[in-house]
Amino acid sequence: MIRKFLQKVFRRKNAASDSAAALVIIPSKRHGIRRQQITPCALKIATQIQQAGFSAYIVGGAVRDLLLGLTPKDFDIATSATPEEVRKIFRRSRIIGRRFRLVHVMCGAETVEVSTFRGPLPDNEDTLSMQLTDQHGRLLHDNVFGSQEEDAIRRDFTINAMFYDPVKEEILDYLNGYADIKTKRLRIIGDPIQRYREDPVRMLRAVRLASKLGLQIEDKTAAPIGDLAPLLQNVPPSRLFDEMLKLLLSGHALSCVVELRARGLHHGLLPMLDVILEQPLGERFITLALKNTDARILENKPVSPSFLFAILLWHEVLSCWNALKAAGEKPLPALFNASDKILSIQNKKLAIPRRFDAIIQEIWMMQPRFEVRAGRKPFRLLTHPRFRAAYDFMLLRCESGELDTELGEWWRVFLSANDNEREKMLSSQISPKRGRRRRSRKKAASNLVASPENALNTSNS
Repeated sequence: MIRKFLQKVFRRKNAASDSAAALVIIPSKRHGIRRQQITPCALKIATQIQQAGFSAYIVGGAVRDLLLGLTPKDFDIATSATPEEVRKIFRRSRIIGRRFRLVHVMCGAETVEVSTFRGPLPDNEDTLSMQLTDQHGRLLHDNVFGSQEEDAIRRDFTINAMFYDPVKEEILDYLNGYADIKTKRLRIIGDPIQRYREDPVRMLRAVRLASKLGLQIEDKTAAPIGDLAPLLQNVPPSRLFDEMLKLLLSGHALSCVVELRARGLHHGLLPMLDVILEQPLGERFITLALKNTDARILENKPVSPSFLFAILLWHEVLSCWNALKAAGEKPLPALFNASDKILSIQNKKLAIPRRFDAIIQEIWMMQPRFEVRAGRKPFRLLTHPRFRAAYDFMLLRCESGELDTELGEWWRVFLSANDNEREKMLSSQISPKRGRRRRSRKKAASNLVASPENALNTSNS
């Protein structure tokens, strides 16, 4: 027991010595960030905490993005004040979190996350230490407060461990994160194996940040990822979904998915992704869809998560659907059973919220209806709330070679045609054996067409 304890302390000291570096204060004339680039709410909150006698800094991704010339999605604050002390300063605030307690401070419509500097985990192997991690080393509780330097060392990557003082307009850098930004290098803080065990999601984050920011993952940081990929199975499915969604909506989803597969990280996320990408049709289908998604995000257009997951899982559904039809099930019930089965399997690994589940199934269940081009069915299909999503999904199937391109072209013409032209198109689809089609009700087809918004921006998704 003593020997194990000494070995653990030695490893932790080595990890700390590898991570720690002398504090470098970078002046504004060198880094170029101005306080005007911080949102008024975040600036006001940081200033008020400092005026109350505590230190307060803009931290993490916001500093990183500003240095890279990007617009941060949000501004987080790290402080020497405890959650209770922060709560006393701001009336509109609440303490949240179990693994690590944070304070959400509301300022107008904006919510700013304020965290207390974290300290090192206990080295001793007493009961408390055993409660902090599970059997795989993943952190369960992390309410250990410390100094600013200790907080920097506890962060995931060096580029996320810089502190920006909005009052003095200085950056405090303990781990050479500023140099890593300039050299486009992604480097984990401390021992990679230990840090990935503490939080396996860091492996996914490494892939996402490298692809999104155009960084090269340092060799030491990348080396253990393949061997430790199975640890993702121990992460709560809801947290995996959140991280996967960030990855798919990063604007670099295609390169992220390719990198996930190359490093073996797709297992436990989308277990069938490796099978899909090995199928020529599946690979082309997903590649086209993710390219379209990335283009929309880079153009600041909204994207539907439901549409994305419907794409990623479609070829597994298709395989199951074909198997059920071959076993004698009728097409529509077989498709419903296949979609239900695949989503059930997937939800055990990646907790897709029910509001997305329902839309995904609607997109899939509408696919056979596009092949029926007679009677009033095409008009009824146009009125479906998810028509546009299902239509774009069908076009991707045509473009990837899964369906005949003639089907997609027919629907393109049908959507742009007037009422008389649509009636003629439908008449031409009727077989002579079926005889004369019943006279249709006179109803303005133009009133039946769903909103022309792209499927990637499906409402309520």
